[in-house]
Amino acid sequence: MGLGGISIWQLLIILAIVIMLFGTKRLRGLGSDLGGAIKGFKKSMQDEDTATGSAGDEPDADTHASEERTKNGDKPAQEDDDQRHA
Repeated sequence: MGLGGISIWQLLIILAIVIMLFGTKRLRGLGSDLGGAIKGFKKSMQDEDTATGSAGDEPDADTHASEERTKNGDKPAQEDDDQRHA
C-alpha cells in the first residue's frame, strides 16, 4: 500500500499522464515559479523578524510624545492634575 491506499504504480501512471498533458517544460517552469515564491516568502519573513527586532529597541510613541512635551516646556497631564488638587 502506498499513500492513502494508492499504490506506487498508480502514482507513476498519474505522473505520466500529467507529464503528457502539460509537458516537462511547463512543469519545470511551474516548479521554478513555485520555488521562487517560497524563497520570496521566506525572505520576507526574515526581513520582518529583523525589522521587529530592531523596532523593539526604539521607544514607543507615548514615550516619544512625552519627551517632546518636556522639551517644549509642557508639563505632563498627571503633573497638571496633581497641582490642581493641591
